[in-house]
Parts: sequence; structure tokens; C-alpha cells
Amino acid sequence: MALPIRTIIADDHPLVLLAMENLMSGFPNIEIVGRAADSSELFAEAQRVKCELVVLDLHMPGGVHGDGIDMIRQFKERHPEVVVVVLTMETSADLLQKVIGVGVGAVVSKRDRMDLIHVAIITALARECYIGPAIRTLLADATLSRRIDHVRQVLSRRELEVLTHYATGRGVTEIALRLGRSVKTISAQKCTAMRKLSLQSDADLFRFAVEHGLVPDDPSNAASRISAGG
Repeated sequence: MALPIRTIIADDHPLVLLAMENLMSGFPNIEIVGRAADSSELFAEAQRVKCELVVLDLHMPGGVHGDGIDMIRQFKERHPEVVVVVLTMETSADLLQKVIGVGVGAVVSKRDRMDLIHVAIITALARECYIGPAIRTLLADATLSRRIDHVRQVLSRRELEVLTHYATGRGVTEIALRLGRSVKTISAQKCTAMRKLSLQSDADLFRFAVEHGLVPDDPSNAASRISAGG
């Protein structure tokens, strides 16, 4: 039989630490060999007992080794062979992206189902990075928000308005009627928007609009019209 995965768990909330221990004690092939409430205790436990896995909260203030990403970076430098799984309530996409970037094995939100911790551990031990569903959604939303902000900086309000209408499948004449402008003006604003965004065709325009969250990806309307060149 395979040897158990020796694991240290760390969280500054005693009840969460107890819940983690109760949950993970039921995981096959996992042995809890240490517990910590801050970075000082975490580093001491990792020095005291050999382990292959650490499951820790991202924010544990009060320890001498700092908190958050600085704590994780220091731990990874001292124990590069230990797999680190992060549990967190953090909602900053930038910070979470940095946590992933330091080479942790998994990042799971405490808002996710608790049984996903086991999935995260198995994936991380296989040396693949696991990102929980809540974290994936948060990162995707942040990326989309940045893309939309970029488009708003490049285009005027009216150009963006025309591009969005056109990408949803409306023709230039219909847009002109809806917005109370001339067909010539709408056509010019569409062309200007495409030039600013380096879009060469209507198909490029539709893909760009979907990828940047300007319109939903609904192939039943705009996609069919644009692919036909209408």
C-alpha cells in the first residue's frame, strides 16, 4: 500500500482548523501530522516533522514570517518539494493571480464545496495546478472587465454603441433608426470603430465583441449573419 501523504494544515480560525482536520481525516491516504494558526507555527511545524503537503489559509496574520503571498513565497523557498494548497476568502483577482504565479499546487475558495478540497489535493499531488470554480469565475470576470475597460478607452461612446448594436445582428439601417442618426453616420462610426480596433471584417468584429463581453456568444443571431456577410 502507498504511504500516507503527511499533511500540515494551517488556519488562524480554530473552528476552521478543526473543520479542516475533521474533513481531511476522512480523505484516503492523508495523515495530518501538524497544525498551525500563523506563519510562525507553520514554519516550526514544517521544520519539526517531514511532510509532503500543506493546506493553508492565505491570510494568517501575526506570524514572524508575514502573511499572504510573502508567507507562501518564503515557505516555497524553504520547502520547494512540499505541495501547497491554498484555501481562501480572498476576492482580489490580482492577488490571486500572484498566488498562482508563485507555484502553489491549488487555490480553492472557502465559498466552494468543501469536497473540492480533495479534488484539489489529488490534482496538486499529481503536479498539476488546480483552480477552484469560484476562483476561476473571479479571474475570468476580472479579465473580461479589463477587456471592456480597454474597449471603452479606445472607442468613443457612440462608436461603442454602434459596434455593440451591429455585433448583435442589427444592420446599419436598423441601427440608424434606433439611434436617430443617418445611415451614413452609423456606417462611418462602425468603420472608425473597426479601424481603431484593427478589425478587418465583420467576422472579426463579432469575435471581438464576444471575447470582450460586449455581446453574448449566441450563434443563432449575429454569427450567422456575419458569417454570411450580411
